[in-house]
Amino acid sequence: MKNLIVILFLFLCVSIFKAQQTSVSVVKYEDLEKRIQQQKDKLLVVNFWSTTCAPCVKELPHFMEINKKYSDNPKFKMILVSLDRLVDKERVMKFIKNKNLTAEVILLDDIKRMNTWIPRFEKDWDGNIPVTIFYKNGEKVHFNDGEMSKEELEIIITKNLN
Repeated sequence: MKNLIVILFLFLCVSIFKAQQTSVSVVKYEDLEKRIQQQKDKLLVVNFWSTTCAPCVKELPHFMEINKKYSDNPKFKMILVSLDRLVDKERVMKFIKNKNLTAEVILLDDIKRMNTWIPRFEKDWDGNIPVTIFYKNGEKVHFNDGEMSKEELEIIITKNLN
C-alpha cells in the first residue's frame, strides 16, 4: 500500500511538471508570425496579454479551462503571448506557476516596433490588450478586442474547430 501511494505521488508530480512550462521563449514579431503560419492543420488561439493587465488576468482562467478541454485534440493549439517587458521575464515565470497556466506562453520582446507589428496582426487593433486572434489553417478567422468570457471563447472555437 505504501508503495502504491509513493507511485501515485510521483505520477502526480510528473503530471504537474509536465503541464507547466519551466521556461519562456523570447521571440520577435517575425518569429511569432512564422509560428502562426506553421500551424496549418490547427485552430490556433493566440491571446495577447500582460501580467499587469487586470482584464487579461481575469480572463486567463477561462482560457485555461478551454485549453484543458481541448488539449487532447490534435487540431487545437493555444498560445499566450505575454507583452511584459523582457526585464520582467522572471515575473512572467512566477505568474505561470502561480496561476497554473498550461497553455504555451511566449514573451514577445518587440515593444519598440509595436506600431509596425500590431497592424500586421489586425488593422483594427488599437494596441490595447487583451486581444485574442483565432487562426484556422494559418489564416485569421476571428479577431476579439477585449476581455472574453468562457462562453464567447467556446462559441468561436466550436464554430471553427470543425
